[in-house]
Amino acid sequence: MRWRSVLVLFMVAAAGGPVAAQGRPRLEVMLPSRAMLGEEGPTVRVRNVLSERYVTDLLRNGFPARIHFRAELWTSGGLFDALQRRAEWDVLVRFDALRQEYDVVRVVRDSATATGHFSRFADVVADVERPMRAPIAPLRERKLQYYNVTLELEMLSVSDLDEVERWLRGELKPAVRGERNPGTAVGRGMRTLLARVLGGEMRRLQARSRTFRP
Repeated sequence: MRWRSVLVLFMVAAAGGPVAAQGRPRLEVMLPSRAMLGEEGPTVRVRNVLSERYVTDLLRNGFPARIHFRAELWTSGGLFDALQRRAEWDVLVRFDALRQEYDVVRVVRDSATATGHFSRFADVVADVERPMRAPIAPLRERKLQYYNVTLELEMLSVSDLDEVERWLRGELKPAVRGERNPGTAVGRGMRTLLARVLGGEMRRLQARSRTFRP
């Protein structure tokens, strides 16, 4: 992509704010039913994470979004809370200009599943915001426990820009695993500048479940 085109895109993105009629981004963590507390992890749902105008503008111009989730199981009751388990997964969103469609891919434990191809952005939002059972299980012990979930939305972060470029060429695993190609000093400098110009900082949300005992 030509740098001039990217800078024009920046000016368009910078001029926009959140998409109208959308609420603030938020993350929800819901425990399973009482009967399943000792068997299943929580249900995680995100709302309005794609509502910022710069996100939609960048997506429409071929830049993918990566939504990274991390769920942690903690126990409490002692002097300090203790981390027991963690699980991570990703939702990747990209726009294919040739097909004029959005692709949504969910990645869990290095297994990538395409959840759909959508011509309408509203359908992309509905798919991304679909509740998902976190791939983490509680301890069977009768300890007081809770889940802490974080979400990070990246649009062209410095560390992932090379992987994003390879993903756009059809190579999914490097984008997921984060195996970076160092490139040249000049290339890294240009990528750093580009990421900053495009507002490529992470958007981070966090939510915690109520405490429970299986």
